[in-house]
Amino acid sequence: MISTQNTETWQAHHTIETAATPDAIWRVFRDVPGWKRWNHGIEHVEIDGPFAIGSWLTMKPPGDDTLRTQLIEVRENEKFVDETRVGDIVVTVEHVIEPVSASRTRVRYGIAVAGPGAAHVGPAISSDFPDVLAALARLVEA
Repeated sequence: MISTQNTETWQAHHTIETAATPDAIWRVFRDVPGWKRWNHGIEHVEIDGPFAIGSWLTMKPPGDDTLRTQLIEVRENEKFVDETRVGDIVVTVEHVIEPVSASRTRVRYGIAVAGPGAAHVGPAISSDFPDVLAALARLVEA
């Protein structure tokens, strides 16, 4: 996976369906300090400002260094996208809420990694996405 700029890239997505409404899912997404309740890949997280484009999140995964992530797209009840840069690596994660029917909603996490080692970094970062989505569904359906 080499682009014309010799940047290695890697992409994947994971989805889950839930009986929760887009609004209920969005409320959980906006509660950034509460993410650690359903995302066990986060030991600590906080946001510097509103849940809006340009705001920065500080996240500490268990056993890893603290990361800074910026919200680069936010559409209420639809999606948000965050971007993390570590050296020459750029990780973009898209969190999408898609109504499927009057009683079902799909949540999709898409990840794109660009930079050296993307094919190794991407799977390491996203390996817990199915568990995170399942925990999110359990929380919003409770």
